[in-house]
Amino acid sequence: MTTYTIIDGSESSLKNFLKTLPGVDQVGAEARAAMLATRSIKSASKSFAIDLAISMVDLTTLEGADTPGKVRALCSKGLRPDPTDSTVPHVGAICVYNDMVDIARKHLDAIGGKEIPIAAVSTAFPSGRASMAVKIQDTQDAIAAGAAEIDMVIDRGAFLSGRFGEVFEEIQTIKAICADRAHLKVILETGELVTYDNVRKASYLAMLAGADFIKTSTGKVAPAATAPVVLVMLEAVRDFYTMTGTRIGVKPAGGIRNTKDAIKQLVLVNETAGPEWLTPTLFRIGASALLNDLLQQRMKMRDGRYASPNYVTID
Repeated sequence: MTTYTIIDGSESSLKNFLKTLPGVDQVGAEARAAMLATRSIKSASKSFAIDLAISMVDLTTLEGADTPGKVRALCSKGLRPDPTDSTVPHVGAICVYNDMVDIARKHLDAIGGKEIPIAAVSTAFPSGRASMAVKIQDTQDAIAAGAAEIDMVIDRGAFLSGRFGEVFEEIQTIKAICADRAHLKVILETGELVTYDNVRKASYLAMLAGADFIKTSTGKVAPAATAPVVLVMLEAVRDFYTMTGTRIGVKPAGGIRNTKDAIKQLVLVNETAGPEWLTPTLFRIGASALLNDLLQQRMKMRDGRYASPNYVTID
């Protein structure tokens, strides 16, 4: 706690703090992630896990070819993933580009989905290569259009060059714009950070600057949400809570495509950060295709047979 309280945002204080973080045991992290991936769960627990995973999905479309019709259809699916079964929970959020936020928000409100937040990718997503003025305007536009969650990208070039104060200040600036109007998810783009040590440092830098969530990736760079990377980030939020009393959420994104992948993520959360993080307020999964597989697995558990893909919508 003493080390944390002397951080003033200056380059020197940040570097001094980050030096105190223990290095990540690469072999150990990969072995533990692999071991947890072998865990099996009982049928009753699997049913619970599938519904929990559905409620944690940030249902996402981030394509240049996105249309208003596609976004409205995605919102309808997010609210009622299986129109034939009202017991299926709605998703955690709808994640879109800025220009689709207003369309998504109005459609959800019109169909009874006021409780589902819109997450907007911001700050020159996915590259982060823009002036601060552009990033600020990007964020302001998203919130004005109805975004309740901002998924910002850090400047990986600044981070990898050791300009930690610059990254810290940028996150703080975007957090100040969000204030109490929107939650801030900070995307580390772990596939470009090279080492687990860098993932740990970037996680702490984001949390210290005010992130409500730390997110693995944009989904545009490989590798994305690998199990060892998510493990390192979960350890970081767990230890940050011990240090400060503040719980920060985690959002893996990219490469989580089926129910088995999703359940592995939930096991990672439970065994690393703890069961307190097994809630959509502290854990989200950025995905598009994942929801269909979760629904098909849910139908199989209900009916005893696999449903045709025709029974779920094509994203």
